[in-house]
Formats: sequence, structure tokens, C-alpha cells
Amino acid sequence: MKILRNMVLMSLAFVLSMASMIETHAQTSQDTLRNMEQQLQQNEETLKEKEKEKQSVQGEVQNIQTELNALHTVINDNKEELAQTEKKIEEIRSLIEERKEEIVILQEKVMGRQDVMEQRLVSLQQNDQTNAFIDTLFSAENFSDFVARVTAVTTLFNADKEILTQHQQDLDRIEENKKEIDKQEQELVDEQEKLADKQVELDQNLQARQVALTTMEQKYSQVVNELTMAEQEKMKISTQMQEAQEAIKREQTAARQRAAQLAKEKTVREKAANEAAQATKEVAVSKPVATPTTSSKPKAKPTSSGKEFYVTATAYSHEETNANGGWTAAGYNIKNNPNMKLIAVDPSIIPLGKKVWVEGYGVAVAGDTGGAIKGYKIDVLKPSKSAALSWGRKTVKVKVLN
Repeated sequence: MKILRNMVLMSLAFVLSMASMIETHAQTSQDTLRNMEQQLQQNEETLKEKEKEKQSVQGEVQNIQTELNALHTVINDNKEELAQTEKKIEEIRSLIEERKEEIVILQEKVMGRQDVMEQRLVSLQQNDQTNAFIDTLFSAENFSDFVARVTAVTTLFNADKEILTQHQQDLDRIEENKKEIDKQEQELVDEQEKLADKQVELDQNLQARQVALTTMEQKYSQVVNELTMAEQEKMKISTQMQEAQEAIKREQTAARQRAAQLAKEKTVREKAANEAAQATKEVAVSKPVATPTTSSKPKAKPTSSGKEFYVTATAYSHEETNANGGWTAAGYNIKNNPNMKLIAVDPSIIPLGKKVWVEGYGVAVAGDTGGAIKGYKIDVLKPSKSAALSWGRKTVKVKVLN
């Protein structure tokens, strides 16, 4: 009796110890899962901040690009204006050259008149003009000839006067042309300098905005890279969380099975102890010992239900698999059947030959393995390399159907 009692106590102690260990391990797993959830939440906040920063930088890049387009328009307009000014300058220079030629002609006329005037003055100095005039008049043969001579002398004196007047007008015109030429040349120089200064200023502004655009584009690229890294970190944490959740489920299932087994063993020990105590009591009172009968309960058949979990899914095709003539580890020829639904698995997670439902892919057979397919990873078969690249990398739910 004492030995049986000790055995029962030891069984109870073992059960309690195992329960405590299971609870402690489960608590540790829950703490790890909570830490992962906190990391995932922080990662989500980082993603939101980076997305806002990305949109802000993208807006600044667009604004700078708009300013650059406006600057290019202004620069082009200024260049056209400068070209028109250059054309105008050439036209005015041509007019100036014409004016200069006119001045030369006038100067030659003036010089010619100066020679005539000098000869006239020399003649007047050598002869008394009045006497010559009187001699001319009184040497007339008759009155008609006298009138003709008076008219001729008057015309001669008027011609001298007109020559002097025209001479002075030509000199004045030469001076006016010179002043107008100087004025137009100075205006053209000022306009040309003004446009050139404006072009320099526009070029400097354009260079500054281009530097700013380059800086913002570099910042945008950096933000995009950080956002990509954060997305990858999110994917990594999500995968770890899924694996941790599956591990916790497996541990909880194992713990429940172990607890049920321990409870069953406890019941058997208690029943054996009671039967032994009853037999001892009956021997003490000299009563016939009743042979205990044990009733064996039929064991319940295990229920088969689809096992669900999450995996990281990539894709491949027969075009990338040249070994073994397209034959898979389970004996399927994917080269001859490129459109069949088949996945490569880790047999320790999904046994070969099982039918598996894959989210976004459908029902497939676990018919292949791969050196990189370890743990909770699968490779779905696609009919071509391009289709496999389009699949990319996804986290999907799978369900083992048989």
C-alpha cells in the first residue's frame, strides 16, 4: 500500500512538473510573439513615415521640375529675343554703313564745293566784282541784250548763294548723321549687354535649380531604398510571426496530448492502486479474492483534418530545370507537363505525394524538392520562366488536403 501510494504521489508530482514546464514554455513563446508584434507595429509606423516622406520629396521634385521647365521657356524666349536683337543690330549696322557712305558722298561734294569756292574767291580777289558786273551790263549791244545780261549776272550771284546754302546744309546733315549713328550704336550696345546679363542670370538660376533637383532626386532614391528595406523587414517579421504561431500551435497540441497521456496514466495507476488495496482488504478478512477484470476501451481513431499554415512561396519552371530531363523528385515530368499544378516542398513539413491547396495557386501535388526549399517554403510550378518571374515572392496560406 505504501509503495503504491508513493507511486501515485510521484505521478502527481511529475504531472504537475510537466504542466508547469509546459506553461512556462508557452508563456515564453507568447512573450516572443508579443515582441514580434511590437516590432511589426513599429515597422508599420516606419513604413507610414517613409511613405509620407516619399510623397513629400516627390512633390518637391515635381515643383523643381516645373520651375526648370518654366526657366527653360524663359531662357528660350530670351535667346529668341537676343537673336532678334542681333538681327536688328545687323540691320542697323547696315543702315549705319549706308549713312556712312552717304556721309562720304556728302563730304566729297563739300570738298568739291570748297574747291569751287576757293577758285571763286581767288577770282574775286584778282578782279573787282562790281567793275566786272558794270562792264558786263554796259557792253550790251541793245536793250534786249542788256536785260539778258542783267538776268545772267543775277542768276550767277544766286547760284553762288545756293551753293553756299547747300554746302552748309550738307555739313549740318553730316553732323546729324554722325550723332544719330553714335546714338543707335550706344542703344544697341546697351540692349545687347542687358540681354547678355539676363541670359547669365537665367543660366545661373537654371544651374542652381538643376543642383537642387539632383539633390532631391538623390534624397528620393534614398527614401525609396529605405522604404524597400522596411518592406523587406516587415515581410521577414511577418514570416517569423507565422512560423512562431505555427510552432506555438504545435507545442500546444503536443502539450495537450502529453497532458492527456499523463492523465490517462494517472487514472490507470489510481485504478491499480485501488484494486490492490481492495485485494489486500479481502485477504485480511479471509474472503475469496475476486479476480479483477479490466475493461479495455477501444482506442479512438485519429481524425484527419487539413493542416493549415503559412509559407513563403516562390516560383520556377521547367525552363530553369535542365537536370534529369525535367523529372521531379516524385517522378513527374514537368517538361512534358509544364501546366500541371505541382509544388516543391520540404518533405519534413509537407510529405511528397500530398495534395495541397495553395492560396492564389489552387490545388497542387507536392511532387518536387529543392536545395533552397527548407522549412516553411515552397516553389510553385509555372509554365514558363517569365510566368515564374511574374509570380515573384509571396507569403500565402496552404492547406494539406490528404
